[in-house]
Amino acid sequence: MAIGEAGLGSARRGARPERLEETMRGRLGRECVYVPSCRFGLFVALRHWCPPGGRVLMSPVNDDVIFFVVLAAGLRPVQAPLNPLDASIDVDAVPDEVWGSLSAVLTTNLYGNPDDAPSLRDKCDALGIPLFEDGAHAIGSEVGGRPVGAWGDASVFSLSKHVGAKAGGFLSFADPGLRDALEKTCEDLLLPSRLTAELAYTVRPYAEAAVRGLRLRRAAWATMRLLGLTEREEIRMPLRARELARAVSAAPDLGAHDSWVRVDMHDYRLRSGPLRLARIGRRMDRLDGVLAACRSGTELLLSTPWARPHSKAGPVPAHPLFRVPLFVADRDAARAALARRGLVVGYLYDPPLDDYAGERFTDPSPDPAGARWFARHALPVDPLRARQAVEALDDARVRPAEGPGGPGPARG
Repeated sequence: MAIGEAGLGSARRGARPERLEETMRGRLGRECVYVPSCRFGLFVALRHWCPPGGRVLMSPVNDDVIFFVVLAAGLRPVQAPLNPLDASIDVDAVPDEVWGSLSAVLTTNLYGNPDDAPSLRDKCDALGIPLFEDGAHAIGSEVGGRPVGAWGDASVFSLSKHVGAKAGGFLSFADPGLRDALEKTCEDLLLPSRLTAELAYTVRPYAEAAVRGLRLRRAAWATMRLLGLTEREEIRMPLRARELARAVSAAPDLGAHDSWVRVDMHDYRLRSGPLRLARIGRRMDRLDGVLAACRSGTELLLSTPWARPHSKAGPVPAHPLFRVPLFVADRDAARAALARRGLVVGYLYDPPLDDYAGERFTDPSPDPAGARWFARHALPVDPLRARQAVEALDDARVRPAEGPGGPGPARG
C-alpha cells in the first residue's frame, strides 16, 4: 500500500460536498451549493443576476479581492457611505440618484457586524434589483431575526474564517429552482483538482504549527518575501492600473482578472478533492464551539475602553464576531503592542476602495468621511485571543480614538 493511501481512502468515504451543503442548509434555512471559495461563489452570483456594465453598490471598507471580483464580472463598483462605527452601508445617506442607477447591492457584514439587510431588502425590492450578502465574516451573526445570508437573493460564505478550513465556501440563494443553473455555471468555471494542491493543503497546518511552536513567524515571513512568495507588502495589493484597465476591457472574464482575484488564495477556483473536503467537514463539525468562544471573546472586547459606543437603543449585541473592531488613536502603535505578544493583526482594509482605486475604476462614495475614519482607526482583534489582546493594549497604554462625530473617545 502506498504511503497515505489508507488516509486518502478514508477521506474519500467521508468527503462529500452534499454533506457540507446539508449542514449549511440547516443553519441558513435556504438552498446552498458548495464552492471552493467565497470569492468564486460571488463571481457566479454576480454573473447570474447582473447584466454586464451594471452598477453595484458596495462598501469601500472591504477586501480588495472582492472589488476585483466585481470588476471581473463586468460590473462597475459604486462605493457607499458608511456608518463609521461598524462600516455598514448607511442606507439613508445614499442619494436617490445613486439608488436609481444601480443594478444590485452587495453587503459586507464586516468582521461579522451585520449590514442593515432589512432596509436594503426593502430598497432592492422597490427598485427591482438583487441584494447580495457577503457573509464571509458573519456565520453565526443575525439581523432582523434572521441569520446573515437569509435576506439576499444570493449570499456567499467563506469556510476560511470562523471554520478555519483555509478553503471552501457556499453560494446560497432564495429560489431553490435556480440550483441547476447555478451548479452548471460553477461547473463551467471550476478548474480540475490537482494532487499537488491537495497534498500542499494537507501538509500546510502541520508546517504552520511547527513555525508557531518554534517561534519562527518573523523568519518565515522574511524568507517568503526574499523568495518573492508574498503578494502584499502593504495592506492593499498593488493596483497595477495599466494592466487592470486591460483586464476590465475584457470583462466579464475571470481569467483576465486572475492575478488580482487569486491573491492570498491561489486555489480559489480549484475543484475540492477528498482530502480538502474531509478536513472542511471536520472543521464544520466544530463550528458551534468556535462560535460560542467567539461570542464570549466579543463580549469581553466590547466592554473595553476601545470598543464602539453603545447606541441610544442600548448595548451593541454580541454577535460571534470573526474580528472585533476596537478604535485606537494610533493603530500602528497598537499593532506593535499586540505583535510583541505574538498577536498578529490582519484583515485591515485601509485605505477605502475609492481612495485606493480612484474614479477610473469605481464611483467614489458621496460621503467618504465615515469610511476613512473607520479604515484609519479600526483595530480588528481576534475574539479568541481577547484576554491577551486586552492585557497587551492596557500595558502599552493604548489610547482610544476620538469619536467620528467630534472630540471624546469612541467608547461604550
